[in-house]
Formats: sequence, structure tokens, C-alpha cells
Amino acid sequence: MADWNTVRELAIALPEVELDETREGRPRFRVRGKGFAWRARERDGGGLAVRVDPDEKQLILESKPTVYFDPPHYHGFPAVQIRVEKIGRKELQERIEDAWLIQAPKRLAAEYRASS
Repeated sequence: MADWNTVRELAIALPEVELDETREGRPRFRVRGKGFAWRARERDGGGLAVRVDPDEKQLILESKPTVYFDPPHYHGFPAVQIRVEKIGRKELQERIEDAWLIQAPKRLAAEYRASS
């Protein structure tokens, strides 16, 4: 199972990722200024929030309800939250990479796909 150190390691391994923190000290990861993963507020569940394709959001949530969740604040927003302690490293890596690909500029994403 994963932890927040794993999240950090996987996210910053992707090209041009910037790590910063919110005013409250929660980490967030960006690619060229666009957020793709962040630690949600405790009142919103406190999980790892990742961007998702809006057409896949419901499928992701239904695939593993013990891992993925969608608090009211996230309804209608193209992101899901992940219970970090309940997800395996490989699946976490895939979710973070998918979120990065959604937010990365098209050329950068294409270069990344070509090199993978």
C-alpha cells in the first residue's frame, strides 16, 4: 500500500512537475502551472485528489469504492479523491500519471508518451 511519500515520489518523477503547498501547508503538484494532484482539505475527506476525465469519473468511483471517493465539494468537478493507504503503488502511479496527462500541454504529453 502507498503513503504520502510514495505520492510525492511518483508525482515529481513526471516531467516539469512543480511541488508547492497551499497556505494551509497541503502539498499540490502542478505541470506548467496546472494542478493535477493535491492533498484535499480534511473537511473534504483529506485524501489525494487527482484530476480525471469527466467521462470516466463515475466508473473510477464505482470500480473500488473503498479506494476512491467523491465528497460533496467535488461533485461536478473532474477529480476524485483517493484513500492513499488503501491503494497499491502501481495503481496509484497510473492515477497520478493519468492526471498529469490530462493537465500537461499536448506537446509535452505526446513527448512523454513517445518516450514511455
